[in-house]
Amino acid sequence: MTETSKGVAYGLAAYTMWGSFPLFFALFDGVPAYEVLTHRILWSCVFLAAVISVLRRWAPVREALARRSGLWPVLGCAVLIAANWGIYIYAVETRQVLQASLGYFLTPLVNVALGLVVLRERMERLQGVAVMLAGAGILIQLVALGSLPWITLMLALTFGTYGLLRKQVSLDGLSGLFVETLLLFPVGLLTFSWLSMEGRSHFWGAGSTTALLLSSGVVTALPLLAFAGAARRLKLSTVGFLMYINPTLQFLIALLIFQEPLNTAQLISFTVIWFALGLYSWSSWRNRPSVVARRRAGAPGLEKRRLSV
Repeated sequence: MTETSKGVAYGLAAYTMWGSFPLFFALFDGVPAYEVLTHRILWSCVFLAAVISVLRRWAPVREALARRSGLWPVLGCAVLIAANWGIYIYAVETRQVLQASLGYFLTPLVNVALGLVVLRERMERLQGVAVMLAGAGILIQLVALGSLPWITLMLALTFGTYGLLRKQVSLDGLSGLFVETLLLFPVGLLTFSWLSMEGRSHFWGAGSTTALLLSSGVVTALPLLAFAGAARRLKLSTVGFLMYINPTLQFLIALLIFQEPLNTAQLISFTVIWFALGLYSWSSWRNRPSVVARRRAGAPGLEKRRLSV
Protein backbone atom coordinates (compact mmCIF):
# COMPACT_ATOMS: atom_id res chain seq x y z
CA MET A 1 0.00 0.00 0.00
CA THR A 2 1.15 3.53 -0.76
CA GLU A 3 1.35 6.07 2.05
CA THR A 4 -1.79 7.76 0.70
CA SER A 5 -3.68 4.47 0.70
CA LYS A 6 -2.58 3.82 4.27
CA GLY A 7 -3.70 7.32 5.21
CA VAL A 8 -7.14 6.75 3.70
CA ALA A 9 -7.41 3.40 5.52
CA TYR A 10 -6.48 5.03 8.83
CA GLY A 11 -8.94 7.88 8.18
CA LEU A 12 -11.77 5.50 7.34
CA ALA A 13 -11.01 3.48 10.48
CA ALA A 14 -10.95 6.58 12.70
CA TYR A 15 -14.17 8.13 11.44
CA THR A 16 -15.98 4.78 11.28
CA MET A 17 -15.11 4.17 14.94
CA TRP A 18 -16.23 7.66 15.92
CA GLY A 19 -19.42 7.26 13.89
CA SER A 20 -20.17 3.96 15.63
CA PHE A 21 -19.90 5.43 19.14
CA PRO A 22 -23.71 5.46 19.62
CA LEU A 23 -23.69 1.65 19.46
CA PHE A 24 -21.05 1.51 22.21
CA PHE A 25 -22.52 4.07 24.59
CA ALA A 26 -26.00 2.59 24.18
CA LEU A 27 -24.68 -0.48 26.02
CA PHE A 28 -24.45 1.47 29.30
CA ASP A 29 -28.08 0.79 30.16
CA GLY A 30 -28.94 2.31 33.55
CA VAL A 31 -25.54 3.98 34.08
CA PRO A 32 -25.90 7.79 34.34
CA ALA A 33 -24.09 9.85 31.71
CA TYR A 34 -21.91 11.63 34.29
CA GLU A 35 -20.67 8.28 35.65
CA VAL A 36 -19.83 7.02 32.16
CA LEU A 37 -18.01 10.31 31.56
CA THR A 38 -16.07 9.88 34.82
CA HIS A 39 -14.79 6.46 33.79
CA ARG A 40 -14.10 7.60 30.25
CA ILE A 41 -11.76 10.26 31.67
CA LEU A 42 -10.09 7.91 34.15
CA TRP A 43 -9.44 4.97 31.86
CA SER A 44 -8.58 7.13 28.84
CA CYS A 45 -5.84 8.72 30.95
CA VAL A 46 -4.54 5.31 32.06
CA PHE A 47 -4.61 3.80 28.57
CA LEU A 48 -3.02 6.87 26.95
CA ALA A 49 -0.24 6.77 29.55
CA ALA A 50 0.45 3.17 28.52
CA VAL A 51 0.45 4.07 24.81
CA ILE A 52 2.81 7.01 25.37
CA SER A 53 5.13 4.73 27.35
CA VAL A 54 5.19 2.14 24.54
CA LEU A 55 5.83 4.86 21.92
CA ARG A 56 8.36 6.62 24.20
CA ARG A 57 6.76 10.00 23.73
CA TRP A 58 6.98 11.38 27.27
CA ALA A 59 9.23 14.31 26.30
CA PRO A 60 6.45 16.64 24.99
CA VAL A 61 4.27 15.72 27.97
CA ARG A 62 7.00 16.60 30.48
CA GLU A 63 7.71 19.82 28.61
CA ALA A 64 4.02 20.82 28.69
CA LEU A 65 3.65 20.05 32.40
CA ALA A 66 6.82 22.02 33.18
CA ARG A 67 5.37 25.20 31.64
CA ARG A 68 2.68 26.02 34.19
CA SER A 69 1.47 29.14 32.40
CA GLY A 70 0.96 27.16 29.21
CA LEU A 71 -1.39 24.74 30.98
CA TRP A 72 -4.30 27.21 31.10
CA PRO A 73 -5.24 26.71 27.41
CA VAL A 74 -4.89 22.94 27.92
CA LEU A 75 -7.20 23.12 30.95
CA GLY A 76 -9.71 25.05 28.85
CA CYS A 77 -9.50 22.32 26.19
CA ALA A 78 -9.98 19.68 28.90
CA VAL A 79 -13.16 21.31 30.22
CA LEU A 80 -14.59 21.73 26.71
CA ILE A 81 -13.86 18.15 25.60
CA ALA A 82 -15.31 16.78 28.86
CA ALA A 83 -18.48 18.84 28.32
CA ASN A 84 -18.66 17.57 24.72
CA TRP A 85 -18.23 13.95 25.83
CA GLY A 86 -20.81 14.28 28.58
CA ILE A 87 -23.46 15.87 26.35
CA TYR A 88 -22.84 13.24 23.67
CA ILE A 89 -23.21 10.35 26.13
CA TYR A 90 -26.42 11.93 27.43
CA ALA A 91 -27.71 12.26 23.84
CA VAL A 92 -27.12 8.56 23.21
CA GLU A 93 -28.70 7.50 26.53
CA THR A 94 -31.81 9.58 25.86
CA ARG A 95 -31.97 8.45 22.20
CA GLN A 96 -31.33 11.89 20.71
CA VAL A 97 -28.59 10.74 18.35
CA LEU A 98 -30.15 12.62 15.42
CA GLN A 99 -29.55 15.86 17.29
CA ALA A 100 -25.99 14.74 18.09
CA SER A 101 -25.24 13.94 14.45
CA LEU A 102 -26.59 17.34 13.41
CA GLY A 103 -24.21 18.92 15.93
CA TYR A 104 -21.20 17.31 14.27
CA PHE A 105 -22.49 18.22 10.80
CA LEU A 106 -22.69 21.79 12.07
CA THR A 107 -19.20 21.89 13.65
CA PRO A 108 -17.20 22.90 10.51
CA LEU A 109 -19.51 25.86 9.97
CA VAL A 110 -19.16 26.85 13.63
CA ASN A 111 -15.39 26.72 13.13
CA VAL A 112 -15.70 29.14 10.21
CA ALA A 113 -17.88 31.51 12.25
CA LEU A 114 -15.51 31.39 15.25
CA GLY A 115 -12.55 32.05 12.98
CA LEU A 116 -14.29 35.13 11.63
CA VAL A 117 -15.42 36.51 15.00
CA VAL A 118 -12.47 35.57 17.24
CA LEU A 119 -9.46 35.31 14.95
CA ARG A 120 -10.64 37.92 12.42
CA GLU A 121 -10.03 35.46 9.61
CA ARG A 122 -11.21 36.30 6.12
CA MET A 123 -14.34 34.44 5.09
CA GLU A 124 -15.01 33.47 1.49
CA ARG A 125 -18.37 34.54 0.07
CA LEU A 126 -19.69 30.99 -0.24
CA GLN A 127 -18.55 30.22 3.30
CA GLY A 128 -20.52 33.22 4.54
CA VAL A 129 -23.61 31.97 2.71
CA ALA A 130 -23.04 28.50 4.22
CA VAL A 131 -22.91 29.90 7.76
CA MET A 132 -26.13 31.89 7.19
CA LEU A 133 -27.85 28.79 5.80
CA ALA A 134 -26.77 26.80 8.85
CA GLY A 135 -28.29 29.49 11.07
CA ALA A 136 -31.49 29.25 9.02
CA GLY A 137 -31.52 25.47 9.53
CA ILE A 138 -31.38 25.90 13.31
CA LEU A 139 -34.03 28.64 13.13
CA ILE A 140 -36.39 26.25 11.30
CA GLN A 141 -36.22 23.84 14.24
CA LEU A 142 -36.70 26.69 16.72
CA VAL A 143 -39.84 27.93 14.97
CA ALA A 144 -41.31 24.52 14.12
CA LEU A 145 -40.55 22.75 17.40
CA GLY A 146 -40.80 25.74 19.73
CA SER A 147 -37.45 25.08 21.40
CA LEU A 148 -33.77 25.33 20.59
CA PRO A 149 -32.03 22.04 19.69
CA TRP A 150 -29.64 22.54 22.62
CA ILE A 151 -27.82 19.22 22.17
CA THR A 152 -26.99 20.13 18.57
CA LEU A 153 -25.84 23.63 19.49
CA MET A 154 -23.83 22.62 22.57
CA LEU A 155 -22.01 19.80 20.77
CA ALA A 156 -21.13 22.09 17.86
CA LEU A 157 -20.10 25.00 20.10
CA THR A 158 -18.04 22.95 22.58
CA PHE A 159 -16.21 21.04 19.85
CA GLY A 160 -15.78 24.13 17.68
CA THR A 161 -14.42 26.18 20.61
CA TYR A 162 -12.22 23.23 21.58
CA GLY A 163 -10.69 23.32 18.09
CA LEU A 164 -10.19 27.09 18.36
CA LEU A 165 -8.44 26.82 21.73
CA ARG A 166 -6.47 23.76 20.63
CA LYS A 167 -4.69 25.97 18.06
CA GLN A 168 -2.91 27.65 20.98
CA VAL A 169 -1.54 24.34 22.26
CA SER A 170 1.61 22.98 20.65
CA LEU A 171 1.03 19.39 21.78
CA ASP A 172 0.20 16.69 19.21
CA GLY A 173 -3.15 14.91 19.38
CA LEU A 174 -2.02 11.96 21.49
CA SER A 175 0.03 13.95 24.02
CA GLY A 176 -2.57 16.72 24.12
CA LEU A 177 -5.45 14.38 24.95
CA PHE A 178 -3.34 12.68 27.63
CA VAL A 179 -2.52 15.99 29.34
CA GLU A 180 -6.18 17.05 29.08
CA THR A 181 -7.40 13.83 30.73
CA LEU A 182 -4.56 14.06 33.27
CA LEU A 183 -5.79 17.50 34.36
CA LEU A 184 -9.31 16.09 34.74
CA PHE A 185 -8.10 12.91 36.45
CA PRO A 186 -8.35 14.26 40.07
CA VAL A 187 -11.96 15.34 39.54
CA GLY A 188 -12.78 11.96 37.98
CA LEU A 189 -11.09 10.10 40.83
CA LEU A 190 -12.96 12.13 43.46
CA THR A 191 -16.27 11.49 41.69
CA PHE A 192 -15.52 7.76 41.43
CA SER A 193 -14.55 7.63 45.12
CA TRP A 194 -17.71 9.49 46.16
CA LEU A 195 -19.95 7.19 44.11
CA SER A 196 -18.22 4.13 45.59
CA MET A 197 -18.58 5.36 49.20
CA GLU A 198 -22.25 6.18 48.59
CA GLY A 199 -22.84 2.73 47.13
CA ARG A 200 -23.99 4.27 43.84
CA SER A 201 -21.10 3.17 41.64
CA HIS A 202 -21.96 0.75 38.84
CA PHE A 203 -18.28 -0.17 38.52
CA TRP A 204 -18.58 -2.67 41.37
CA GLY A 205 -21.78 -4.21 40.02
CA ALA A 206 -22.18 -6.56 37.07
CA GLY A 207 -18.95 -7.77 35.45
CA SER A 208 -20.16 -6.76 31.99
CA THR A 209 -20.72 -3.16 33.11
CA THR A 210 -17.29 -3.06 34.76
CA ALA A 211 -15.69 -4.32 31.54
CA LEU A 212 -17.56 -1.71 29.49
CA LEU A 213 -16.46 1.12 31.79
CA LEU A 214 -12.85 -0.07 31.65
CA SER A 215 -12.97 -0.37 27.86
CA SER A 216 -14.20 3.22 27.46
CA GLY A 217 -10.58 4.38 27.68
CA VAL A 218 -9.46 2.11 24.86
CA VAL A 219 -12.50 3.05 22.74
CA THR A 220 -11.66 6.73 23.23
CA ALA A 221 -7.98 6.42 22.33
CA LEU A 222 -8.08 4.04 19.33
CA PRO A 223 -9.81 6.42 16.87
CA LEU A 224 -7.37 9.15 17.90
CA LEU A 225 -4.39 6.94 17.07
CA ALA A 226 -5.92 6.04 13.70
CA PHE A 227 -6.66 9.71 13.01
CA ALA A 228 -3.04 10.62 13.79
CA GLY A 229 -1.92 8.06 11.22
CA ALA A 230 -4.28 9.57 8.64
CA ALA A 231 -3.31 13.18 9.37
CA ARG A 232 0.40 12.42 8.82
CA ARG A 233 -0.23 10.88 5.39
CA LEU A 234 -3.11 12.84 3.86
CA LYS A 235 -3.80 16.39 2.75
CA LEU A 236 -5.93 18.43 5.13
CA SER A 237 -8.67 18.70 2.49
CA THR A 238 -8.89 14.90 2.23
CA VAL A 239 -9.10 14.53 6.01
CA GLY A 240 -11.82 17.20 6.00
CA PHE A 241 -13.97 15.29 3.53
CA LEU A 242 -13.52 12.01 5.41
CA MET A 243 -14.77 13.79 8.54
CA TYR A 244 -18.36 13.66 7.30
CA ILE A 245 -18.35 9.86 7.66
CA ASN A 246 -18.72 10.31 11.43
CA PRO A 247 -22.03 12.26 11.58
CA THR A 248 -23.40 10.38 8.56
CA LEU A 249 -22.97 7.05 10.37
CA GLN A 250 -24.52 8.52 13.52
CA PHE A 251 -27.47 9.76 11.47
CA LEU A 252 -28.01 6.31 9.91
CA ILE A 253 -27.66 4.54 13.27
CA ALA A 254 -30.22 6.88 14.83
CA LEU A 255 -32.65 6.38 11.96
CA LEU A 256 -32.23 2.68 11.14
CA ILE A 257 -31.15 1.05 14.41
CA PHE A 258 -32.49 3.29 17.18
CA GLN A 259 -35.50 4.16 14.99
CA GLU A 260 -35.63 7.76 16.20
CA PRO A 261 -38.48 9.75 14.63
CA LEU A 262 -37.53 12.28 11.96
CA ASN A 263 -40.29 14.84 11.55
CA THR A 264 -40.71 17.23 8.64
CA ALA A 265 -39.12 20.20 10.43
CA GLN A 266 -36.03 18.16 11.31
CA LEU A 267 -35.75 16.83 7.77
CA ILE A 268 -35.92 20.34 6.31
CA SER A 269 -33.37 21.53 8.90
CA PHE A 270 -30.99 18.67 8.04
CA THR A 271 -31.41 19.34 4.32
CA VAL A 272 -30.62 23.05 4.70
CA ILE A 273 -27.51 22.31 6.78
CA TRP A 274 -26.38 19.58 4.36
CA PHE A 275 -26.69 22.09 1.52
CA ALA A 276 -24.70 24.60 3.59
CA LEU A 277 -21.99 21.96 4.10
CA GLY A 278 -21.93 21.33 0.37
CA LEU A 279 -21.32 25.03 -0.29
CA TYR A 280 -18.65 25.16 2.41
CA SER A 281 -16.87 22.07 1.05
CA TRP A 282 -17.02 23.39 -2.51
CA SER A 283 -15.59 26.74 -1.39
CA SER A 284 -12.80 25.03 0.57
CA TRP A 285 -11.97 22.80 -2.41
CA ARG A 286 -11.85 25.73 -4.82
CA ASN A 287 -9.67 27.80 -2.50
CA ARG A 288 -7.21 25.13 -1.38
CA PRO A 289 -3.57 26.35 -1.63
CA SER A 290 -2.58 24.21 -4.63
CA VAL A 291 -5.43 25.54 -6.79
CA VAL A 292 -4.84 29.15 -5.73
CA ALA A 293 -1.12 28.77 -6.53
CA ARG A 294 -1.92 27.39 -10.00
CA ARG A 295 -4.31 30.27 -10.66
CA ARG A 296 -1.68 32.81 -9.72
CA ALA A 297 1.01 31.05 -11.73
CA GLY A 298 -1.26 30.77 -14.77
CA ALA A 299 -2.50 34.33 -14.73
CA PRO A 300 0.52 35.98 -16.47
CA GLY A 301 0.58 33.38 -19.21
CA LEU A 302 -3.12 33.82 -19.76
CA GLU A 303 -2.68 37.57 -20.00
CA LYS A 304 0.10 37.15 -22.60
CA ARG A 305 -2.10 34.93 -24.73
CA ARG A 306 -4.85 37.52 -24.66
CA LEU A 307 -2.42 40.28 -25.70
CA SER A 308 -1.02 38.21 -28.56
CA VAL A 309 -4.51 37.64 -29.96
